[in-house]
Amino acid sequence: MSLLLAVGLSWALVALGPLLTRALGRRTGYACAAVLLGVAGVVTAAWVTGGETRVDVPWMPALDVGLRLRLDGLGFLFALVVLVVGALVMVYSAAYVRAPRPTAFYVLMTAFAAAMLTLVLADDLVVLFVAWELTTVCSYLLILRSGPDAGPPATRTFLVTAAGGLALLGAVVTVAVRTGTTELTAALADPAWQQDPVFAGAVASLVAFAAMTKSAQLPFHAWLPDAMVAPAPVSAYLHAAAMVKAGIYLLLLFAPAASASPVWPAVLITVGLATCVMGALFALQRTDLKELLAYSTVSQLGLLVAVIGVGTPTAMLAAVVHVVAHALFKSAAFMSVGLIEKRTGTRDLRELRGLARSMPWDATLLAIAVVSMAGVAPTLGFVSKETVLEAFFSAPDAGPLGLLAAGAVVLGAVLTAAYSARMVVGTLPGPRRDVADPRPTAPMSVAVGAAALGGLGAGLAVASVGALTAPAVSVAAGVDVDDVGYLSLWHGVNPALLASLLAVAAGLTLVLWRRGPVDSLLVGRRLLPVAGTEVVQRAHDGVIRLGRRVGDLTRSDAPARHLAVPVVLLGGGAVVAGALWRGLPEGTAPGPFDVGLLVVVVAGIVAVARAGSRLTAVVAVGVVGFGVVLWFFVLGASDVALTQLLVEILTVVVLVFVLRRMSRRLPRVRRRRAVGTAAAAVAAGVAATLGTLVFTGHRPPSEVGDFFLREAEELTGGTNVVNTILVDFRALDTLGELVVLAVAAAAIAALLDARRAVDVPQVPEPRTVVADPGRNAVFLQALDRLLVPVMLGASLYALLRGHDAPGGGFIAALIGACALVLAYLAAPTDDVPRVERPYLAIAGAGVVVAVVTGLLGFVDGAFLRPLHAYVLGVHLTSALVFDLGVYLAVLGVILAAVNRLGLSPAGDDGRDADPRDQRADRDREEVRVP
Repeated sequence: MSLLLAVGLSWALVALGPLLTRALGRRTGYACAAVLLGVAGVVTAAWVTGGETRVDVPWMPALDVGLRLRLDGLGFLFALVVLVVGALVMVYSAAYVRAPRPTAFYVLMTAFAAAMLTLVLADDLVVLFVAWELTTVCSYLLILRSGPDAGPPATRTFLVTAAGGLALLGAVVTVAVRTGTTELTAALADPAWQQDPVFAGAVASLVAFAAMTKSAQLPFHAWLPDAMVAPAPVSAYLHAAAMVKAGIYLLLLFAPAASASPVWPAVLITVGLATCVMGALFALQRTDLKELLAYSTVSQLGLLVAVIGVGTPTAMLAAVVHVVAHALFKSAAFMSVGLIEKRTGTRDLRELRGLARSMPWDATLLAIAVVSMAGVAPTLGFVSKETVLEAFFSAPDAGPLGLLAAGAVVLGAVLTAAYSARMVVGTLPGPRRDVADPRPTAPMSVAVGAAALGGLGAGLAVASVGALTAPAVSVAAGVDVDDVGYLSLWHGVNPALLASLLAVAAGLTLVLWRRGPVDSLLVGRRLLPVAGTEVVQRAHDGVIRLGRRVGDLTRSDAPARHLAVPVVLLGGGAVVAGALWRGLPEGTAPGPFDVGLLVVVVAGIVAVARAGSRLTAVVAVGVVGFGVVLWFFVLGASDVALTQLLVEILTVVVLVFVLRRMSRRLPRVRRRRAVGTAAAAVAAGVAATLGTLVFTGHRPPSEVGDFFLREAEELTGGTNVVNTILVDFRALDTLGELVVLAVAAAAIAALLDARRAVDVPQVPEPRTVVADPGRNAVFLQALDRLLVPVMLGASLYALLRGHDAPGGGFIAALIGACALVLAYLAAPTDDVPRVERPYLAIAGAGVVVAVVTGLLGFVDGAFLRPLHAYVLGVHLTSALVFDLGVYLAVLGVILAAVNRLGLSPAGDDGRDADPRDQRADRDREEVRVP
């Protein structure tokens, strides 16, 4: 259960973020760092005491999806990287962030940490995918809130990484269907990977695509430098040490299974090496330190992807060690750049000189991080670079292509040493310059020092690093821990060492020549024919334009254009249904009461068709609705009838509110169009009727219906089958509907707020028939005092009895809403305290109650599984609490409509009042009641 504790604590930190920022302000970073280190302690204790462990909490048993967590060597290593580097960044952020209450920043940063921890510990394909997408969303939001110019970069980043998410979704579905399970461990061990090359190749391609978008490989590399508009803590954590490592983790996780396909090594090595060299060349072109580090990250990630493609135990050891080394030196470098910018006001290499004298401690830390990035002894970066070179030099069956790959790695190492040296040669020497007070940035220096010195200390204590990385290599390479190679600062004179020395010497030479042939060849030149950001932006703009073109085909307010297609389909359906209809079943001939109700409904429809006034049409529609209500009662569907009745009442009220903003008269329709419309309406009605008779009138209840009728009471304890379906059997569907209702409430408020925000001329409010609204509402006020308390009591009663008798949260909310609407209509003004409630909060509370109730279901093994108990002999179920969520959501959306639509037209600027009606009202004498 320690894994659940670790993941739960990380997500609890996200929930507590607003409270912490309210209490601690910018210093919330210290509290977040403490919690992340505590979670790291929990994970470490679980690994030390139990080794490889698994947790399986059922989530959706019918789909074999569970909250499965696994702690193995690979997950443990990446969890430490996520948590420890995250803690350092949080300490750094406490001094970097200037906002007094940076709630959004800390909530999103901790959410990202929790999502990454869930990702690396997930042992279920669905959980893995959900966590993967959460990292994408957090990254997008953190970039988006960086400033007014962050919108386009955030969107481009989201589009690229979300495309990778779709590829991962395809891989998840394919693996789950082919192997028959969503359990990650079992799916990766399935023999289908070796037996089915098509399956292995397809999944390997999808996983590689997903990982390359997240880890910024060619041609998807441009999003990472584009995302550098984000502040230094975000860049250091998400885009250098953690988020981009999600793609590397995915490759390491799937490597043992996906390497069965020849597609896997070919794609990874080719793309990885191309990215390594190209990213390093881009880095040499840059004078902005942060942009230089961004492209160096692209290059280093390319090296990781390529060495994973080699696939040997030595290559996997190199990849795992380089993951740790890169997380330390790159987070230190990014945080150093942010610190330098804070204290000097710039990060341009051409303007930064003399940092060694101005900021000696911070300059030393930057130098240590850069030396590790260049792969110079005795840092961990040196060890990882040596191991990478050894992996390529010793790759089996190398041949000419292997030599070419090894040469590309050496070239990448040369360019890495060059841009690393450029960072310190161009900034540390020189005369002392004025910098800001170091005291406010002391926590930033501490965080940089911990990361930089961690890389140095890990290099000196490389044997301890080997003990940490060996279990991870065992998982990624599919070998025993004893078969994993060892790490050492000195392996003797070998080709890897000679190549490393050559790379450093050549890199320093390029830096010394930077103002000669190097700059003339690189600076200001375009290495690719088109920039990656331009490609993404053009694709984005093209999709938007295409969407507008497609939308133009149906962009019209005329209902006839939208109804044309379904009417044509219904017309064809009427022909088919008429051919299939075999007459009415025996014993279903309509009786006198059915005929009478049919006459009422037809009369209402005719009245609607002939109405010249909108209000008359609404009243006639109400007649049709009430006729249908009576028909439902006659057929025995009391739940449906009661729901229809309440919906009809509230619909009429809301429609009247809307009509006050429209012209009173319906527009005149030409006779030819009226005839065509009538024919289409009759055809649609005949088709719907015949279709209903054909498909429902000649068959017994379905197997699902029989199951509900037979088993509902025994399985749920409820005798109201309709309600048990809604809150027990299909509670997940109902939860989705609650979210829709809450969104509808927010949409009502947003749309009406947007209308009032439009600058339109004032239009006088239409005159009322009675001057005194208080007298006009005397009758309703008398009913209000009597009926509203009774209706509210009935609402509560309907809620409580819904599991066993007609009622439930939906019907109960409609009854309560009718009571509040009556109180609103009885009031002489718009100011009605009983109705003026925080409707958005009420609707949102309904969703929260439903979700929390669903989480309680995990006590019995699954989300939204009802819990049952007997209290004093009374059967209680958590489905009642879920029904309360339904009640609040429905009530919230109705209150939103009443509160916002019920405002007088003058309060809404009167923009919808019809000028013809205003002239008629001015000419009409006001009638006063004596």
